[in-house]
Amino acid sequence: MKAISVQQPWAWAILHAGKDLENRQVRFKYRGPLLIHAPLHLRAQDRMPPGVRQPKMDELPCGVVLGIVDLVDVVDHARSKWWGGKYALVLRNPRRLKKPIPCKGARGLWTPSPSLIDAVKDQLS
Repeated sequence: MKAISVQQPWAWAILHAGKDLENRQVRFKYRGPLLIHAPLHLRAQDRMPPGVRQPKMDELPCGVVLGIVDLVDVVDHARSKWWGGKYALVLRNPRRLKKPIPCKGARGLWTPSPSLIDAVKDQLS
């Protein structure tokens, strides 16, 4: 299992608003389960695309793992309201955690600790 840090409000959008692409500047070879981590830095000025509700500040926890998705592909173009980068991770099957798990996170694609993976699995079972 791998993890990726996604700034809020985009992490929220992946798990609550149907954001099925995560734009990145690099390709990843990894495919499989992917934890969605919201780092401490919040981009409160960022706006959702037309037709998507803007989350309230209290819906944007930071410094936590919020859920898990399946990373099924990486593409260099897409016809989606969420497209906007050089590459995009194609995300499917978002599962929110009942309670966000505090976590430091890292840049790029990172490997979560075994204890973090266990804590996530406990909430999903």
